[in-house]
Amino acid sequence: MSKPQQQYSGPSTAVFPATVAGTDEARGPGHDPADPTSPNPLHRLSPQQIAEIGEKFQRIHDEVKADLGERDTTYIRNLVTFERRLAAVSRAVLMASRYPPAWALGTAGLSVAKILENMELGHNILHGQWDWMNDPDIHSSTWDWDNVSTAPGWKHSHNVVHHTYTNIIGKDKDVGYEVMRISPKQKWYPYYLAQPVLNVFLMAFFEWGVALHDLDYEAIQKGTKDPKVLKAELKAIGRKAGKQMLKDYVLFPALSGRHWKKTLAANFTANIVRNVWANAVIFCGHFPDQAYTFTEQEVAGETRGAWYVRQLLGAVNIEGSDTFHLMSGNLSYQIEHHLFPDMPSSRYKEIAPRVKEVCEEYGLPYNTGPFLQQWLMVQRTILRLAFPGGGEKEKAPPYEAPPLKEEPVPTVAGVNGPIPAFP
Repeated sequence: MSKPQQQYSGPSTAVFPATVAGTDEARGPGHDPADPTSPNPLHRLSPQQIAEIGEKFQRIHDEVKADLGERDTTYIRNLVTFERRLAAVSRAVLMASRYPPAWALGTAGLSVAKILENMELGHNILHGQWDWMNDPDIHSSTWDWDNVSTAPGWKHSHNVVHHTYTNIIGKDKDVGYEVMRISPKQKWYPYYLAQPVLNVFLMAFFEWGVALHDLDYEAIQKGTKDPKVLKAELKAIGRKAGKQMLKDYVLFPALSGRHWKKTLAANFTANIVRNVWANAVIFCGHFPDQAYTFTEQEVAGETRGAWYVRQLLGAVNIEGSDTFHLMSGNLSYQIEHHLFPDMPSSRYKEIAPRVKEVCEEYGLPYNTGPFLQQWLMVQRTILRLAFPGGGEKEKAPPYEAPPLKEEPVPTVAGVNGPIPAFP
């Protein structure tokens, strides 16, 4: 299959920092001597250790990239087909939405389809995870997802800004999304008192918050945003949102005839379900207590190896079944995703043990926990930091592999009790 025409409106993944190693002025993580007293694992590592970690992670990335092939293309193409068929069948069922069972079945199916399309397909395809296939239908330059956020806006605010400056206060706009205080390192303002209520609205209408996120509210407030650029971005959001509203709230409800209101309600419900789920997964991957945040001064001049370590420390995994991982877009492997944002998400589970080995070797945490535990932790943080003050919570200890379970030795009855049985 021929390579698609280049239509990129921005990079599809993070930008590694330019290293200044070897210069007299070199400073920052990866350059500075180890500080054994630092509470941050990044600063406890020596430059040599940080370089070694970077090489090990880069090797994982390169080995997976070299191994990509038929099983990966089969996976993504089958998933695209399944999602589209599920959405089509669900919308067909909703034409009979006047019947409660049809409404419930169609709404559930459409909710699952929208979650799959946004999480495992849209988010990951727009990261460029599948660009290596050179398939013009599954490519970061051509994919447009079922979301009011524009693909170019998302790729800039998420892929470039967030993944490059992960958890750096003042640089990563995803730290609180410019409207919430989720780290004690953020300065408190009175308007944060409203964030518990705002949080509920952000859950329900998350796609709208994401769509407006790339506008850079701080730049607008300071007057540093080019008015022409702002106007163009608002127009693009308006066009995309208009198309989504027309599809979900006019055209498909109209197909249900006199019972269009029920189908409209079903579409609205499916969008809310998708928004709440996406919000929960994303917040659980970034805002639990285990995640580290950084100041600009802390990471100034960091090397590529230090970038890898910062990604590891700033992300949190969520434990669950294979179905849970699929429905989360494999963002339940948030650590692996932040280390390798351009790696197909279907590979995260198989590389997770190798990431853990690196963590254990260098005394780094591998932050993970059950979904409900992580979600409740995030809600507590949002409520607590709505008020002034607040301190850093205890972080996870260095990762240690669980002890191997000894297999029970088969026995048989003996005169004086059980004795080992021979195979």
